[in-house]
Amino acid sequence: MTEQGVRWTAEQVLALAPDDASRKAGARLGGAGPWSQTGGSASGAVWGLCKGSGSKPYRTVVDLSGPAYKCSCPSRKFPCKHALGLLLLWAAEGLDDSAGTSAGSSADTSAEAPDWADEWLAERAAKAARPAAGRSDRAGPADAEGARKRAERRAARIGAGVTELEQRLADLVRGGLAGQERAGYAAWEETAARMVDAQAPGLAARVRELGTIPSCGTGWPARMLEEAALLHLLDRAWLGVSGLPEPLAATVRSRLGLQPRTEGEAVRDHWLVLAQYDTPSPDGRLITRRTWLRGQASGRPALVLDFGPPGRPPGLALPVGLVLEAEARFRPGSAGLRADLGERFGPAAPCRTAPTGVSTAAALEAYGTALREDPWLESWPVVLGPVVPIPGGQQGRHRGGHQEGAQGDQRGEQQDAATWQLADAEGTSALPVPLTGAGSRPGTGLWQLAALSGGGPLTVFGECGHRGFTPLTAWRPDSSEPVVLG
Repeated sequence: MTEQGVRWTAEQVLALAPDDASRKAGARLGGAGPWSQTGGSASGAVWGLCKGSGSKPYRTVVDLSGPAYKCSCPSRKFPCKHALGLLLLWAAEGLDDSAGTSAGSSADTSAEAPDWADEWLAERAAKAARPAAGRSDRAGPADAEGARKRAERRAARIGAGVTELEQRLADLVRGGLAGQERAGYAAWEETAARMVDAQAPGLAARVRELGTIPSCGTGWPARMLEEAALLHLLDRAWLGVSGLPEPLAATVRSRLGLQPRTEGEAVRDHWLVLAQYDTPSPDGRLITRRTWLRGQASGRPALVLDFGPPGRPPGLALPVGLVLEAEARFRPGSAGLRADLGERFGPAAPCRTAPTGVSTAAALEAYGTALREDPWLESWPVVLGPVVPIPGGQQGRHRGGHQEGAQGDQRGEQQDAATWQLADAEGTSALPVPLTGAGSRPGTGLWQLAALSGGGPLTVFGECGHRGFTPLTAWRPDSSEPVVLG
């Protein structure tokens, strides 16, 4: 224990790295050699000077409650290698929080942060304490009437865009899918641009994804027909949104990219970080960071999204395995998954125990229940355990016969006999779930999972969807430290 609470592990620190190069460079700076005037505070911050190639050392400070980073180096990566090195030094307890020194560093007996660190930390504290700007007291009927008219105009534009998209999908089915490989992506990009003009960014994103399917290998016609059907379902839902139950109507509006009409439920809990990974948009213009959380008291899952342009990772960085006490505000619709992190109550700390898992049958049932609330849901977050990874064996027959018939799911490609599955370790009669790619490098996480298990049981967190289960994080029975897959 330290003044900042339980220290992070080196693996949790390196999980923050924006890329492999930063991870390797940060690891080289994790010793006391290049550091001087290091220290930490009870409020949850660490700082230090790191010797570089220039005459002046780099000033590095990390707010552990974010985490957030500040460094005087010219790097545009967040966190930079110096911030990673400082965190590794702190994680290894090579940073003396009370004296403000570390082994091998120059003496600095002051326990207070230096001016350059204190100024940045004070700015962050002031910004966090600043109340959110409320609506003007002068808002009256005229403002409400203006908002209503703007909403009506946007709804009309979206309706026109949906009608145009329905015609495009009808032409696709009428003409057949065989020529889509030769037709190329340009026509779909043009359709997506029309959806942007119609102020329906959610439709534009789905259209772009639809246009990329013909270049995605064997089995693409089935996947393209599947996605076209889901897009058609979303179109028809929008055209009849006024007659839908409000929870489903909220989901439809969110899928089209509209802001929710009402504020969602706020839940204060201790949130365990189960997984975090980045995915690029189909056009390469945006990086989406997905962070999966689970409330330790409520048991509620939460998906927090953050975005960044290429070359600059999103700002939210939470190491897997940490627990933070915070308020999460859930957005209406989307099966109650999407949430925004609000006020935090103290720095995060590593979790002392692995999460409790459920059986494969319970996981499939949870996904099916969620689909009733959001038919466009790709997957549902599930902690499985104890489970054992096994080779596929009869996988092809499961996918083509009883398993898919029981789930009402004919989507996806047939898997060969080498596909891995997760089976309940207790040997229940529930069918195992097929595994898909893991982490940011599809496929590598599967072998990593098998090696981690060694034939024994594991607890595994991942996304359970219609194509199988994508493992993201695993825990051994004898350890509370998570292993990020992929």
